[in-house]
Amino acid sequence: MRRTLKTRHRLEPLALVGRPVTLEPLENSRHDELVAAVRDGGVRKLCYAAVPAPEEMGVEIERRLRLQEAGSMLPFVARRNADSVVLGTTTYMDIDAGLPRVELGSTWNRASARGTGTNVDAKLLLPTHAFEVLGCPAVEFRTHWMNMASRAAIERLGAKLAGVRRAHRRTADGSLRDTWGYSVIASEWPQVRAGLENRLARHLDSAR
Repeated sequence: MRRTLKTRHRLEPLALVGRPVTLEPLENSRHDELVAAVRDGGVRKLCYAAVPAPEEMGVEIERRLRLQEAGSMLPFVARRNADSVVLGTTTYMDIDAGLPRVELGSTWNRASARGTGTNVDAKLLLPTHAFEVLGCPAVEFRTHWMNMASRAAIERLGAKLAGVRRAHRRTADGSLRDTWGYSVIASEWPQVRAGLENRLARHLDSAR
């Protein structure tokens, strides 16, 4: 019998608890906290970052919740454990229930949280759950080909370039973008996990 998320591991909203950060299910009640996060440090001025404007936050939350209801996305809010401050969002997206397989993306965090290890912790929590609980054979990452910072960050994780989708989609200004696709497969995950755990430990040690 073919294994599917629908019959074995349907993605229902859940919390993933890490050391500096907890990923909570996205809800409408998080609106004001997410608006405050967007306004921290001019996050929206970052090139190619798909971050909603404060006045568009409600629409974006509703969009993600509709995709969750349809089974193609599981959105999270990232909350810092030390002071309960909401940092931003991240998601499982483009969910393929038949494999199962997920993409990790739509991630942004308030500027003041950079370099504190919270994003590393989120990047550890999401694939750990995907590989070790859901049984995914692969986890994907996608980014704009011009987003060098994102590409470098994905490559630091240990993900490998899987292909480039040329003229893949239109950006907010109407231009076409090429999308670089990366992936980590299950056999690579132990090494990738060890690297993330080491990076997280260094961040936590430096914060003491």
